[in-house]
Amino acid sequence: METFVRFTNQSQGRDRIFRATQYACALAKYLLRNEAKRKELIKKLQFLESNMSSGRKLFRLGNTVNSIHAAKSTLHISDPVLRFCLIFANLNRALYFICDNILWAKSVGLIKDIDKERWSLNSTRFYFLSLVMNLTRDVYVIAQLMVQKSRDQHFQQKADQHLSESPDVACAVVPQLDAFLFLLIESLRNEPSVALDTLKNVCDLFIPLDKLGIYQTNAGVVGFCGLVSSLLGILSVLRPSLKIKP
Repeated sequence: METFVRFTNQSQGRDRIFRATQYACALAKYLLRNEAKRKELIKKLQFLESNMSSGRKLFRLGNTVNSIHAAKSTLHISDPVLRFCLIFANLNRALYFICDNILWAKSVGLIKDIDKERWSLNSTRFYFLSLVMNLTRDVYVIAQLMVQKSRDQHFQQKADQHLSESPDVACAVVPQLDAFLFLLIESLRNEPSVALDTLKNVCDLFIPLDKLGIYQTNAGVVGFCGLVSSLLGILSVLRPSLKIKP
């Protein structure tokens, strides 16, 4: 109970709950779309989804400053690749929040003379670029982990044992691919935060890809990916050790 109270007291925690509810409603709507008897329920889900989205926009007010501060705090990172990825990701995230705040102001009537479609498209573009850079960071970190693991003598012995214990698999599958997957799994076994962050970003990526028309799926896929990403985000907030650093 104390963990739940601490979680809901955080604005990030409340946003994750609202986000999970929003995409759960989107997924449920898609699954019930052909049920004629469920029209009233679908309307309620639509209303709840809309309210969750509006509530999240309110929670995100001020996040622009947090993203700029996050970009500034990464300037001290010695690794140039990590530094570039994190700075670029946070700056794009800041621009995304600016667009998001303007869209919120438009929705409540504070701003009138703006092109809502244009700002929404720009918001999605900045969100997409932020995710691409975060995924680039994830891939870079995974590559480093794999290089370190491959140099470990204990791992080399374990890999040889793995191949010797499953010769049929090693012959049936491309040996290099089998060795690569084994190395990947072993590298991420001790770094669950990296695996979780990568999976979360991959799921999130489907949302802007669909909105931008780069890779169109359907509302069901978007809802499912958004829900999985939100649940992973909740897990990382509940267990800070599962949050990737830096």
